[in-house]
Amino acid sequence: MKLINGEKGSVYKIEKINLNKNVKRRLESIGMTENSTISILNKKKNGAVIIRIRGTRFAMGKIFAEGIQIGGAINEL
Repeated sequence: MKLINGEKGSVYKIEKINLNKNVKRRLESIGMTENSTISILNKKKNGAVIIRIRGTRFAMGKIFAEGIQIGGAINEL
């Protein structure tokens, strides 16, 4: 499942990041790596997703959110 399809208020495990090398490296520098957990805090109508990873909140655009594969929900916030 893609990050953009995740449910607000749920926690997921990142399975794979399918983005270009520069973007992937940038996300890894903020702690977004494969097998890390990610919480979806909010979803906007334009496709943007507000997430929490390693205790920090980030806003992510639709194109980036579509390139991140997540597993089933681990639990809810």
